[in-house]
Amino acid sequence: MGNVATRLLSLIMLLQARATWKAGELAEELDVSERTIHRYMEMLDEMGVPIYTERGPYGGFGLLRGYKLPPLIFSAEEATVLYMGAHLIEEVWGQVYRDAVTSVTAKLDNVLPDDLRHEVALAQQSLVVGGLLAKDYRPWAPTMQALRTHIIARRSVRLTYRSFAQEETCRDVDPYALTFRGGLWYLVGFCHLRQEMRTFRVDRILTVAPLENRFTLPHDFSVRDYFQNSPPFENKYTVVVHMDASVAPAVREYAGHWADITEHDDGSLTVQFGVSALDWPTSWVLGYGRAAQVLAPPELVEKVQQEAVAIAKRYSRQ
Repeated sequence: MGNVATRLLSLIMLLQARATWKAGELAEELDVSERTIHRYMEMLDEMGVPIYTERGPYGGFGLLRGYKLPPLIFSAEEATVLYMGAHLIEEVWGQVYRDAVTSVTAKLDNVLPDDLRHEVALAQQSLVVGGLLAKDYRPWAPTMQALRTHIIARRSVRLTYRSFAQEETCRDVDPYALTFRGGLWYLVGFCHLRQEMRTFRVDRILTVAPLENRFTLPHDFSVRDYFQNSPPFENKYTVVVHMDASVAPAVREYAGHWADITEHDDGSLTVQFGVSALDWPTSWVLGYGRAAQVLAPPELVEKVQQEAVAIAKRYSRQ
């Protein structure tokens, strides 16, 4: 019954959010059959919720104008989710949503009974999420706020963008979404300079200026699907490195989630992963010293050799 009660509450909220819904639309939102939606409507009617039905191609279900849900009562688990979600938003978004987080937690403190607030406080002490940001984005808070504003307004922007190679370009972009991945914020949008979808690291955006023209977001756009179907980096090289048994535990711990690891009988490992450039793999291999041996590609072998020789020369002069 608990699941039905949750769906009934969700159904009322959907009906409050829009004047008219078709049974098929509600069924899709709640992941149930249309027959179930009609049964739920009968249950709401029996509970005294003022449901009306309009027949015809433009008809559907709706709530009588002015109907509002009574004040919500939260369980300890629900209140904990709200508090933790608010603090998670504050950590990820920083200053952009800090005032809103302060406001919503103050409202929760005001409406929750003392015993429930105490129970939530105990839960928060034992369930802690932190350390999500690998980079301090406070210097870019104005940039993120501006991008968020123009995304909501569907307004195109002109960016001054500095690439990894320190090349500055001026880009007219239709900003579709901001996404947080791997400790970094990215802007996803249509770049008019390249005439295709592009991803921009927020900390490399130097300036943001709104343009007069507005854009229409493609109806089928999903930022999750975009990243799943279009990796932000094209892997030009397949790196293969043999790691001695002495460093195998550290390699498993660090590289286990982004590299393919093959175990050998003597305790050593072979690590394989794709990269778009060789600068970072060079530093990564050198970080393990003589315990790492590059097997492929030959370009990486050469870069590691050159860097090792340069390091040896620097220390020989001392």
